Amino acid sequence: MVFPVSEDVTAQTKSMIEQALKYAETTAQAAEQLFELNVKTAKAAGADVISQFKALAGAKDVQELSALQTSFAQANAEKMAGYARAVYGWSTEAQGEIAKLVETQVAEVNKTVASALDKAAKAAPTGSEFAFAAAKSALTTANQAYDALTKAGKQVTDITEATINATTPAATRKKAA
Repeated sequence: MVFPVSEDVTAQTKSMIEQALKYAETTAQAAEQLFELNVKTAKAAGADVISQFKALAGAKDVQELSALQTSFAQANAEKMAGYARAVYGWSTEAQGEIAKLVETQVAEVNKTVASALDKAAKAAPTGSEFAFAAAKSALTTANQAYDALTKAGKQVTDITEATINATTPAATRKKAA
């Protein structure tokens, strides 16, 4: 026996597949960007090491050697901080895109579930209102929990960003000193 599939279920399935494809595309692009950043960083680091070794090998005395080591250490620390900021920026951007996709999917699922509950409630026998009220209450509670998790994630992101921004001026001050 074959059951007919409602248009709502078909539309929801199509939407979920489209969202999954968007998610896969977004994560693939993010991975590609991180790979490119790492390749560029590795090439630059290799070139820096070679030039630093040449400079150190050409040092004429201990003072020049010490000065070169200090300047290279400071420059390398600044480059590492720049790399960390780039990775953080990349990950924040990727996370934001994925969060948008998830929020869209959650909103669509909520709308579909609420619509299905309303349709089922209209067709349900008298006395089943309590069961539908409980289901709607559970849906509301789940949405509130999702909102709380989203806000907590935003707070963690804000704190991390503030920490990264706070370290940048400190590195600049050390360089100027």
